[in-house]
Amino acid sequence: MSTARKFPRSAPASSVPAHADIVVIGAGFGGLYAHWRFRQLGMSIFGFEQGSDVGGTWYWNRYPGARCDVESVDYTYTFSRELLDEWTWSERFSTQPEILEYASYVADKFDLRRDIAFEAKVVSAKYDEAANLWTVRTAKGDEITCHWLVTTVGCLSVPKDPEFEGLDSFKGQWVQTGAWPKEGVDWSGKNVLVIGTGSSAVQTIPVVAETAGHLTVFQRTANFSVPAGNGPLPEHRREEVFADYPAYLERLKNTRGGQLWEMQTDKVAAEFSEEEQQQRLRQAWELGRWNIQGCFRDIMQNEDTNRLAAEFVHARIRETVKDPVTAEKLMPKNHPLGSKRMCLDTDYFETFNRPNVDLVDINEEPIVRITETGLQTSLKEYPADLIIFAIGFDAMTGPIVNLGIEGRGGLSLKQAWSEGPESYLGLAMPGFPNLFTVNGPSSPSVLTNMIVSLEHHVGWIAECIQTLREKGIDRIEATRDATHAWAEHTEEVAGYTLFPKANSWYMGANVPGKPQLFLAYLGGFDNYAARCDAIAANNFEGFDLASSKVEETA
Repeated sequence: MSTARKFPRSAPASSVPAHADIVVIGAGFGGLYAHWRFRQLGMSIFGFEQGSDVGGTWYWNRYPGARCDVESVDYTYTFSRELLDEWTWSERFSTQPEILEYASYVADKFDLRRDIAFEAKVVSAKYDEAANLWTVRTAKGDEITCHWLVTTVGCLSVPKDPEFEGLDSFKGQWVQTGAWPKEGVDWSGKNVLVIGTGSSAVQTIPVVAETAGHLTVFQRTANFSVPAGNGPLPEHRREEVFADYPAYLERLKNTRGGQLWEMQTDKVAAEFSEEEQQQRLRQAWELGRWNIQGCFRDIMQNEDTNRLAAEFVHARIRETVKDPVTAEKLMPKNHPLGSKRMCLDTDYFETFNRPNVDLVDINEEPIVRITETGLQTSLKEYPADLIIFAIGFDAMTGPIVNLGIEGRGGLSLKQAWSEGPESYLGLAMPGFPNLFTVNGPSSPSVLTNMIVSLEHHVGWIAECIQTLREKGIDRIEATRDATHAWAEHTEEVAGYTLFPKANSWYMGANVPGKPQLFLAYLGGFDNYAARCDAIAANNFEGFDLASSKVEETA
């Protein structure tokens, strides 16, 4: 854990006030930073958090093996040099407990809990056009009005419910990785089933396999995963980051993903010889993290280049997994490398060499139902004491839609997004004045280092509010034309890549009935931030600005 000194624990809000200038929903990393940043405006702030403490996704995702897939020195707040100097990460890729400790440390250091109500689930937020105010209500019946409403609910905070026939009859224990019990789960010596092989499953499976009596993994889609290369921060990275941190931070913010990789290049694969291509791929594999996606500039645009990298990963799976049948099942073949979120792992493929681990491909052997004692497929029943569902999230849109937001004329956000989300810059929507979303759909969000993105979004919102106040403007709303144009641009940029070729949660394809379109902006964080700055400089182009105040006359 960190060697940082401790501060007195900051106390949560004792009561919900009747009104605040700004209400922030969520107390994850975005919500905490929003509270710190908005305080600089000299305005009253209040926040709501469904969990019992700060941390957001790191509060809920307590599953075994949970780690960040962004290097710790990059997944760090940048707003306070003092905070940076005080906190030392223990690993290159930090575990969930350490990240949660960091969130709590930040809350304590800056006394951020004092304006936050915990265990307070927001169930509705309604805009009153005549008063130019939002009214926010919680499941407990608390109510507050505000002038500005800011959601920081995260992109992956609504786990998909397991909808399997017979689950109610199961006599064992079942859990979800995205809503892991706070009290923990004991799987030692037990028959365990894991359903899903996405990122959380890839992290969970090796840890559970170590002490489970038997583990059976049910896979629908094989996913690309590369070694994280975890351990202490390499000395060359330490020097790169801390020798001149302001310069490093500037470089970080001028990248496409808010991260710096050793293998990043401006060259396409065809500019390297076949031997050089293999050397670069091998080097990327040994370096770990996302380097394989940085080997060639055209890896996400050119199918031949992508296939070259995919075949390299297939070869590594064959080398690692002893049983050729299992190895073949673990090779992703129905989507381009990187078009689904690529996983970083520690001994994931090696785990399938263990005698107590089996893999079931549910395309060959479909799940029929959950039974009282396990799981029935088309071929046999698998006994289970514990079932772990790692089946993903209603990503990007679900967390915002679930807030029960209603804008002008009673228009619900759910209705407005019934055919897919349209959001101007991922920050605001037409019909919903003075509502801002942090890392909303059609922003870079999940394709970037989320800390870099959320600090940018919150900073942009704060500067927007401050500028409008100075000009006597108290209402801002994205125009339909600008929002539609941004949606078309987002879709156009995605079309230049291989991302839409996968049925991924990036596309909303994992939720039945959800409109399928690419939900994030692929133009790069650097280009996106420049666009946002230009829009603000041009008197918030694409927004309608107005004042609801009646000027006094002599």
